[in-house]
Amino acid sequence: MNETVPGLPFESTIFETLGIRSVIAEADVVVLEMDVDHTVHQPMGLLHGGASAVIAESAASIGAFLNCDPATQYAVGIELNISHLRAKKDGTLTATARPVRKGRTLQVWGIELVGEDQQPVATARCTLAVRTWDR
Repeated sequence: MNETVPGLPFESTIFETLGIRSVIAEADVVVLEMDVDHTVHQPMGLLHGGASAVIAESAASIGAFLNCDPATQYAVGIELNISHLRAKKDGTLTATARPVRKGRTLQVWGIELVGEDQQPVATARCTLAVRTWDR
C-alpha cells in the first residue's frame, strides 16, 4: 500500500530512491515502510544506519507537516537522534512516528523502527521547526 500524503510527492525524491512507502499518514501517527535489501545495505551486508535515519526523520517530517497549515507553513527537521538496536539484513523495516509535542514553532516526534517480526531495530527522536513559506 502507498497511501498518498496530501501535498507531498514521493516521486523523484529520496522516498522513491529508497523505496519508502506510506502506510498511514495522519496528524497523530505516521507509518512508513521500506524493504531491506542490497539497495539500503552498508558494505557488510547490513541495513545502513543512514537509511534507518532517513525513514525515521521522514516519518516525523510527514507527521509535522500534517500538523501545519500547508498554505502558509512547512516543517523541517533540525535534530535527529537515533539509536540502532539490532542489525537487519533483509525483510521489511517499519517506522512508526508519534508526536511527543506539537508546538507552534517546534514539534518533537518519537519514532520506533521494527522489523516484520515486530522486534526493535532502532529508536529515534526528531525535532522539527515549523516555518512560514516566503511566497
